[in-house]
Amino acid sequence: MLGATLKRFGLVRDQVFFLGNQSLAIISVSGLFVGFVLGLQGYNTLQRYGSSEAVGLLVTLSLVRELGPVLTALLYAGRAGASLTAEIGLMRSGEQMSAMEMMAVDPEQRILAPRFWAGVIAMPLLAAVFSAVGVIGGWLVAVPMIGIDAGAFWSQMQGGVDVWSDVGNGVVKSFVFGVAVTFIALLQGYEAQPTPEGVSQATTRTVVVASLSVLGLDVILTLLMFSL
Repeated sequence: MLGATLKRFGLVRDQVFFLGNQSLAIISVSGLFVGFVLGLQGYNTLQRYGSSEAVGLLVTLSLVRELGPVLTALLYAGRAGASLTAEIGLMRSGEQMSAMEMMAVDPEQRILAPRFWAGVIAMPLLAAVFSAVGVIGGWLVAVPMIGIDAGAFWSQMQGGVDVWSDVGNGVVKSFVFGVAVTFIALLQGYEAQPTPEGVSQATTRTVVVASLSVLGLDVILTLLMFSL
């Protein structure tokens, strides 16, 4: 399936734009607000122990390890996952896939595979944007508003964040979440009943099942990463 998809990379590119670029606004705004909250909460907690300069480290680790991949996946499931399920469900109810099979066109390679690989590609990129914007949000709260030294903010972050164990773990999580959410969305759309009620129920199931799967996988991946 991957080889056939690479031959039609234009389809994957178009779906990356649809799934990724169209989700960029909600991802960026959410990441900025989460960064604001982490900066405020982190400062209020760390100042009790005289370590308020480490707020940059706290914000960055919270985002790249945990909140960035998880919240991005939840937002992705609600926005792009639901859209994928509705799109595939409407194609099934309109018998468009059956018509493609009658024309000797494999709907799995033409419709499902490009959307699956596009979701796998888009999720880590969106998670990276979420974390980067969140760090900027934390900086805006900590440095201009609260008055923490900018050099201390960035030096604590650079000294305490490891590329492989921290950022790498977040990338692995976002990749796994992308596979899970996109697969669930496509499966629910493909198996949806060919009625308006069936498509509506499948869309709801996608959001619920994908969100619970992300949270469950996050627990499993965190346990594996901390045990290694």
